[in-house]
Amino acid sequence: MSRNNGLYLIIGALIIAVVGLGAYVVNEESKPKGVELSIGQDGVKVEEN
Repeated sequence: MSRNNGLYLIIGALIIAVVGLGAYVVNEESKPKGVELSIGQDGVKVEEN
């Protein structure tokens, strides 16, 4: 019985790792690429993404 519990634990950890990696990739792909310009009271700010 404990062998099955260990197998379920390993499979669950792998599923969590795949879902986490997928969420990370989707988040990174949705970020805008390029240069961001901000004009405010402090002046002009240029940030590279």
